[in-house]
Amino acid sequence: MTSIRAVRRWALRVLAGVLALCVLAVLTLAIWAKSGVMHAEAGAWESVLTDPTITVEEHADAVVLRPAEETRTSIGLVFYPGAKVDAEAYARRLSGIVAEGSAAVVIVRPWLRLAIVDPRGLSTFTDYSPGTESWMVGGHSMGGVRACSAADEADALVLFGSYCAADLSGDQLPVLSLSGSEDGLSTPQKVADAREKLPASATMIEIQGASHSSFGDYGAQKGDGSPHIDDEQMNSTVTAELLDVAERVRSE
Repeated sequence: MTSIRAVRRWALRVLAGVLALCVLAVLTLAIWAKSGVMHAEAGAWESVLTDPTITVEEHADAVVLRPAEETRTSIGLVFYPGAKVDAEAYARRLSGIVAEGSAAVVIVRPWLRLAIVDPRGLSTFTDYSPGTESWMVGGHSMGGVRACSAADEADALVLFGSYCAADLSGDQLPVLSLSGSEDGLSTPQKVADAREKLPASATMIEIQGASHSSFGDYGAQKGDGSPHIDDEQMNSTVTAELLDVAERVRSE
């Protein structure tokens, strides 16, 4: 009897220790996620808010961009930000496909600003545009890794300065991978090394002069390279490639 009680006490202590470690891990992650947040540049965000061709809806879990004169869109993009980067930081880069391609764009505000730990399915965000027929999923950096894990729910995958951890090489969906020649984080070598995890038909574009932070408007990022491409060039390049993959999805 005594031994049974001893075992129970030991089991309770182990359980208490495990729970304490879990709580500590969650608190540590929450503190880390709130430190060093990369905020959207005010001017870039304001340019989207004041664009007469676009309407902006701000929700607790997403920023939604729509064509101002369209009540129904045929295609949309759910986009996951990079780790600790504001959703608004991607609005200007993605505004071109809204204004020129009549697409709906839903930029996720992930839990703890870490898309990789956000378990919500794609429908959480596509519900913001219920009339949209086809959906692409994309993301920047760690957000791209999260997008890869949601690719089976979408009609196309778009990666900005990112690569997949999961093997999608056997999938048939259209894939667009945009990387930067000066990216110091998702380096050209890292993107090349992970190429085998994408379908053979994937479109791989290395934007000359682009760094990791060139894919958003949030300033310089530690560990990144030095870009030598301006915002106007970056916007036009990203828009052109997104319009191309959107047209491929529409035609299928």
